[in-house]
Amino acid sequence: MAAAWAVVPEPPAPRLSAAECEVWARELSFAQSVADHDAAAFAAHLHPGAVFGAKSPQPQRGRDEIARSWAGIVEGKRMKLSWYPAMVAIGGEGDIAYSSGPALYESLAPGAKQRYSIGGFQSMWHKDADGVWRVLFDDGVQPQPATDAQVEAFKKGRLATCPKG
Repeated sequence: MAAAWAVVPEPPAPRLSAAECEVWARELSFAQSVADHDAAAFAAHLHPGAVFGAKSPQPQRGRDEIARSWAGIVEGKRMKLSWYPAMVAIGGEGDIAYSSGPALYESLAPGAKQRYSIGGFQSMWHKDADGVWRVLFDDGVQPQPATDAQVEAFKKGRLATCPKG
């Protein structure tokens, strides 16, 4: 018999404000730009002064450099990258938001030993003067080999709508 503490309950869904749901939708749109292999849409989600790989010693800086660096990922010929928000928060400044969630990496190489890996992301968004949310900072969690159960959980974990409070 398993000990009661060995069963980990599902965490409750977050309750987000209308503004946080705007960021939620924007994060989904950002992920969709990669799924659609749409480089222009991907770049449109980036703040001109964005920083990607923010925790790394040599992060990518600026919309153009990031778009160039991510071109292969957006193209999706070697790897398919999928992600979605699990949490969004806006603090004391209404034009700055944080989002985070899981990311699934699928190798498209024929005969790949490890087809799936799972990681995560953290993004900081800024609502620009035109009212559009754009990614200002982004970083990820190093992907690790994923089990079939983890892949299935990732696929089932994406909420169809923002969990409004």
